[in-house]
Amino acid sequence: MKKGRIIGFFLLVLCVGSLIGVFGNKAADNILLGLDLQGGFEILYDVEPANKGDKIDRNALVSTVNALQKRANVLGVSEPNIQIEGENRIRVQLAGVKDQSQAREILSTQAELTFRDVNDKVMMNGSDLVEGASKQTFDPDTQEPIVAVKLKDAAKFKNVTEKIVAMQPENQLVIWLDYEEGDSYKEEVTKESPKFLSNPNVGEVFNTTDVTITGQFTVEEAKDLANLLNAGSLPVKLDETYSTSVGAQFGEEALQKTVLAGVIGISFIFLFMLYFYRLPGIIAIVTISAYLYLVLQVFDWMNAVLTLPGIAALILGVGMAVDANIITYERIKEEIKLGKSIRSAYRAGNRRSFATIFDANITTMLAGGVLFFFGTSAVKGFATSLVLSILVSFLTSVFLSRILLGLLVESKWLDKKPGYFGVNKKDIIDLSKSTEDVDAPTKFDKVDFVKHRKKFFAASGILLAAGVILILVFRLNLGIDFSSGTRIEIGAEKTLTAEEVEDELANLDLEAKDIVLSGNQNQTAVARFIGVLDKDEIAEVKEYFNEKYGKEPSVSTVSPTVGKELARNAMYGVLIASLGIIIYVSLRFEYKMAIASVIALLYDAFFIIAVFSITRLEVDVTFIAAVLTIVGYSINDTIVTFDRIRELYKKTKVKTYDDLKSIVNRSLQQTFTRSVNTVLTVVFCVIALLILGSESIRNFSIALLIGLISGTYSSLFIAAQLWMIWKWKEIKKKSTIKKVQENDEPVI
Repeated sequence: MKKGRIIGFFLLVLCVGSLIGVFGNKAADNILLGLDLQGGFEILYDVEPANKGDKIDRNALVSTVNALQKRANVLGVSEPNIQIEGENRIRVQLAGVKDQSQAREILSTQAELTFRDVNDKVMMNGSDLVEGASKQTFDPDTQEPIVAVKLKDAAKFKNVTEKIVAMQPENQLVIWLDYEEGDSYKEEVTKESPKFLSNPNVGEVFNTTDVTITGQFTVEEAKDLANLLNAGSLPVKLDETYSTSVGAQFGEEALQKTVLAGVIGISFIFLFMLYFYRLPGIIAIVTISAYLYLVLQVFDWMNAVLTLPGIAALILGVGMAVDANIITYERIKEEIKLGKSIRSAYRAGNRRSFATIFDANITTMLAGGVLFFFGTSAVKGFATSLVLSILVSFLTSVFLSRILLGLLVESKWLDKKPGYFGVNKKDIIDLSKSTEDVDAPTKFDKVDFVKHRKKFFAASGILLAAGVILILVFRLNLGIDFSSGTRIEIGAEKTLTAEEVEDELANLDLEAKDIVLSGNQNQTAVARFIGVLDKDEIAEVKEYFNEKYGKEPSVSTVSPTVGKELARNAMYGVLIASLGIIIYVSLRFEYKMAIASVIALLYDAFFIIAVFSITRLEVDVTFIAAVLTIVGYSINDTIVTFDRIRELYKKTKVKTYDDLKSIVNRSLQQTFTRSVNTVLTVVFCVIALLILGSESIRNFSIALLIGLISGTYSSLFIAAQLWMIWKWKEIKKKSTIKKVQENDEPVI
């Protein structure tokens, strides 16, 4: 039986390893990469009526999406993501597009072809064309590129040409693309107009369905026009309100850097778990590897698109997956120190840690759900990865870890081997010599966390006041996501200077609000503009800097309307996440713990904002993702502490304020190692992302690091101690306990 379980352990590990080895690379290769990892662009359109009196309803939006889908297929995009948002918006994401300027033009062009007389009267339109029959060809006489179209009704074309011939000497058939009210052929419209295609003279009546369109096209322009006509005209007008485009080289570099950062961060976690937890640490490595494989496999099954923030979420998910292991292993170590057998300690540790792990994961998923609901596409990708990571880590770090460790424990091979769990024999209590209920010893038994609560409250208050002043004085350095405008990220293979970039922009008649240099040896420059560049200006910028530095710049634009909406949604997100946490913690614990938890996490969020204010770091949409992630992660640590407080409170009959202080103090002592270790594992990942990751998530990583440190502090010295004060006031009201001495009363 003993050998059977040990053999079962190794067979299960071998099975997990084989699955990862055989299918891991395949799953990773099949995952669709977002535009920020392979280049491409994203545009948010406001949908407006094409004609007066038209209404934008669901049918119009669906028709527009279908038309855009056809145009994306024309561009050769295999996995276009085109979605309706709200009542009058469509978001288009095209990853891997080589010529982004051409793609933007093809997407937004209404492609309504009209045949008119010289008085601008419509004779025929795009509905008279045979669908899908347009093609690029060449004029047999001049060999110039032209577009051949096929008409549905030869008789109708005969009637049109009869009328044009009769208009001598103005017998011209004027062909327009996207004619708008106010355009006029007689008002010196030249062939340089993008709407005016050609004006052939009609000297005879034609009874045919074959028509050619000339217009001094290049081959590419003729192909684009033919493709547009085949895709059909848009039933509406599209107004670009938000856009972001990433050069292919930027995307490739971001992918390589972030994956490298993840490998290094995860390696540090593996070494940490081996050093601190010994044999359980080895099992943690197996379960984390299984977690990574399963997450990639699920992404493959879902056909989900993996973005740069999504990879960051997966890497952070490794740290969070380790949390469940740490909570369980620390609890098992405590039980071993209390003199229990390895088997008893294993069973008790698993049983008592499950509720803590469950509560911590639920609250983080709550924050992830809020991120998904209120976030933009990049943030939605992060939220999807975060929620998926939590679900998969719960399966691997709880169930798989317990199965593997259980096989070894139940084999009795580990009996009388506490060192395999990182427990020294000298720390084990001999319960046969003790007649009282004792706690497992910790390294922090002599630390009085409660004694200095007034100092911590004072320090927190001072930091809070200073933060308010700093924000009022310096305000936040809002990125274009919230303030509107244009952001251009310029990359080069050499060191850049702000003056050089400023001069290059001046060549394009552009003046930046500010220019920030970053990256290795200042090889990346970020320029921000107050105005929103149009698609022609963006195309010019991309072409100019691609020729200048050999890298296509990344360009993002946000209209004032969208900027205000993002800011409003960010505020709603934090408030709803806080409300959800209050409700959940109140149901699982009590409302005083819920309020104390939310005060602590709001303190963390505020602290991040204050640091960004004084350091002038840019606040963009990923910053909100970082804040909400910290909201979810901070509550994890607080729940671990409150779970222990609740456990000790049930065992103790509180008669005096000292009894309550002792419960809180002992809880903090017992969970301090766990709190530090759980945050360290995530810090390893964040620091790796900060140092080695992509520039575009640098501020995101900084916000996470600040929040993790603040979250540990607030869980220990704000949340738990606020609850202690409020709980004592409640006890005094409900009981007839003797009045304590005045100097023993809690004071904030």
